[in-house]
Amino acid sequence: MSTPADDPLSRERSHLASSRAALRAMREDVEALDITDVTANWVNAEVLAHQIDERIKALADLSDTPLFFGRLDYLHAPGADRSEGGEGERFYIGRRHVHDAVGDPMVIDWRAPVSQPFYRASKKDPLDVALRRRFGYTGGDLTAYEDEHLSDPAEAAKTSKLLQQEIERPRVGPMRDIVATIQPEQDEIVRSGLGGTVCVQGGPGTGKTAVGLHRVAYLLYAHRERLARTGTLVIGPNRSFLHYIEQVLPALGELTVRQATVDDLVGHVEVRGEDDAAAAIVKGDARMAEVLRRALYAHVTMPTEPVVVVRGSRRWRVPAYELEDIVRELLGREIRYGAARQALPQRIAHAVLVQMERSGEAPDDRVQDAVARNTAVKAAVKAIWPVVEPAKLVLRLLTDAGFLAEHAEGVLSEEERKLILWARPVRSVKSAKWSAADAVLIDEARDLIQRTASLGHVVLDEAQDLSPMQYRAVGRRCTTGSATVLGDLAQGTTPWATRSWAQALTHLGKPEGVVEELTAGFRVPTDVITYASRLLPHIAPGLAPVASVRENPGFFEVRAVGGAGEVVAACEELLRNEGSTGLIAADARIPELVEALGAAGIGYLSPGEETTQETRLTLVPASLAKGLEYDYVVLDEPRAVVDGEPDERTGLRRLYVTLTRAVSGLIVTHGAPLPAELTS
Repeated sequence: MSTPADDPLSRERSHLASSRAALRAMREDVEALDITDVTANWVNAEVLAHQIDERIKALADLSDTPLFFGRLDYLHAPGADRSEGGEGERFYIGRRHVHDAVGDPMVIDWRAPVSQPFYRASKKDPLDVALRRRFGYTGGDLTAYEDEHLSDPAEAAKTSKLLQQEIERPRVGPMRDIVATIQPEQDEIVRSGLGGTVCVQGGPGTGKTAVGLHRVAYLLYAHRERLARTGTLVIGPNRSFLHYIEQVLPALGELTVRQATVDDLVGHVEVRGEDDAAAAIVKGDARMAEVLRRALYAHVTMPTEPVVVVRGSRRWRVPAYELEDIVRELLGREIRYGAARQALPQRIAHAVLVQMERSGEAPDDRVQDAVARNTAVKAAVKAIWPVVEPAKLVLRLLTDAGFLAEHAEGVLSEEERKLILWARPVRSVKSAKWSAADAVLIDEARDLIQRTASLGHVVLDEAQDLSPMQYRAVGRRCTTGSATVLGDLAQGTTPWATRSWAQALTHLGKPEGVVEELTAGFRVPTDVITYASRLLPHIAPGLAPVASVRENPGFFEVRAVGGAGEVVAACEELLRNEGSTGLIAADARIPELVEALGAAGIGYLSPGEETTQETRLTLVPASLAKGLEYDYVVLDEPRAVVDGEPDERTGLRRLYVTLTRAVSGLIVTHGAPLPAELTS
């Protein structure tokens, strides 16, 4: 009869308990730190106290999150001379590093180099790994393990049941990390260097969002000091999406990554208006950057009068031709409008100082600064290089037909200019009903005047829906850093949706970016993705369909229904299963479904709200479905989803998105005929 000490599962549970105790001790050590004698002033004390607080949060032990999910037994010690023999080391792989009282590691961070073979090792290339062990958990309790002997030919055809179960596990609540299930092709992207920009084309269920978030976590691990200075940012399509993913990085111990939408980034004015599709396409075109540049620099006028500076009894005269040389030199340097304007008075002052020196005086920097502040110099600068407010510049372009025509000549056609001109005059910037596209134009103008601060790394998710001008807005935030661009060309649902990643990367300012493609579907069932892929020839010709690698084909059914009551009945049927359920419908049909759900006494959530065991149904307008996942989905009236968009192609792309939100099962309900593209 085996004793607990002889039982591998008991030993692993014991290591888990010891690791949790060690993590708790690490946290207590930080909590016990006394900083009263090591801080010179209150500012240092505040900074250090904040750092300690962040460290305490990062060391939190989440009871329902496994502290480690795998184990590697190496044949040799990493870095050792293999010719000398000797026994290899054993490492437990987890979400963060844990060490014991003397500093020996009990859990290795999944991002550490020694952990990489957990994701990359294979029968063909075991990477010196003798055994890879995966652990199964129920909540936070270790309940199973599974071994893979990479050097044993007899196990060549063996597939991991625990890995498959983890991928297919029902989901309640927000998106979770995938550190236990990262695949080799995903890991290669995750661990790519900080210096390069990576664009990931991935169909539904390929894990592109998770890959992007885990790449941020990896880069923060590998380049923490640098990114702590320069900052990181995750950009998503809407607030619901950001709320859905917001727990992934904290679960990995990363608490400092900012999240925002593109609208947040360019929110310099209140958006109260909306463009029609034709106007939005023109405003989002990259050519608008040239129109703005021309309009801005048209404010610079060549001097026709000299500048006369009076100091004491002396008068110093800078002739107009010399002023013109200064202005042309500044224009030729192609620095920001505002930076050049700040430099102009110093250049004029320098010209005065040269005259002073020639006359025998010995002026210093204080004299130059005084001359630069001279009334005559300031008046000349105001006339030559006036202050321009970004919003006022854009407002004039959109309301003054002559001004727009002058600066869009040869760039925009007359028809395009008419599309973006406002029909009515506007009194002021505050009273203007700005659209989202207008806000992006204002952001472009701001950058032409004053350089936008750059971050170390930016992740841009659902990128296929951005306009060229929006790409430029994001690119401004990482001019000196790098980016991870995530998207699927087949899921572009805006009239200006991206047609090629090469174009997108160029607009982003990263033409050298590498495009990687993920085609293995881990989250969408085979029958569902096969059905949705019928749309691909019509929405993204030439794009490879996702190939589901799941063993479970999933549940899929198309039902003709007689009304909203039968749609609600389908939801009730799916709610009998474990996990979350999403009811997705065209935006215009949401009120009818709200009424039907209320009549049936079924509670529901809005997109992005966290599901609970009591409320597991989310009512999702089709316009907000992108990026979200549910274990089960009822898709209401595909025809209405298509008809809700401004054109057929965009509508079919929106339908493709809504069809691919299910992880375990999908019921398509319809009263109207299905789109022909689904039935052919």
